[in-house]
Amino acid sequence: MHIEAGVVQGAKMVLSYGTAAVSFGIATKLAINSIKQSGFLPTIVKTVLATVFVFMFFELLPHHGVGVSEVHLILGSTLFLIFGAAPTAFGLAFGLLIQGLFFAPFDLPQYTINVTTLLMPLFAMMYIANKIIPKKTAYKDIKYKDALKLSVMYQGGIVSWVAFWALYGQGFGIENLSSVLSFALAYMSVVILEPFIDLAVLAGAKSLNTLKSSAYVEARLYNSVK
Repeated sequence: MHIEAGVVQGAKMVLSYGTAAVSFGIATKLAINSIKQSGFLPTIVKTVLATVFVFMFFELLPHHGVGVSEVHLILGSTLFLIFGAAPTAFGLAFGLLIQGLFFAPFDLPQYTINVTTLLMPLFAMMYIANKIIPKKTAYKDIKYKDALKLSVMYQGGIVSWVAFWALYGQGFGIENLSSVLSFALAYMSVVILEPFIDLAVLAGAKSLNTLKSSAYVEARLYNSVK
């Protein structure tokens, strides 16, 4: 999901500043709600944990460039189910920033593009999760079909944003369209794998009853909505 350098440049970058600002605005509002519900320290701890995981996903898991971007196993839906929306949002943003600062400085000019690409699909996935997962169902008990829907929403959102940035920056030429399509086809393969990882992590959570009353995981991981 890292847009290659030069795909969007010049005055066109201004749009990404706006979309990134909106993304951080939504994330901040979610963080305020999280602090009200679970407290300041738990929100910070969950954010730090999410940041560490995101950085590990970026640096340690297999990734390769395809077309206009790179294919990563980001596991956004997994982080969302375990830590909640706000810690995941800032974990994605901070993990991306740390990677850029210390390991991939060539990605920093595209930071606002890439952070938008990561966060906007997360917010859409959060909305869908509230619609499709019954309130009486804790996240640890969701079925494969619901995990698949969340993965499709998140990964599909990333593909859509990457395609938008590529077409916005480079137009609708055959070569650019081909690069976008090749990235999309490669990236959507992640959708097949991620729900299995979600369910494996959730299965592990079921056995960790000590976390049931912990403020350091998403409250709905073990509890239904009242």
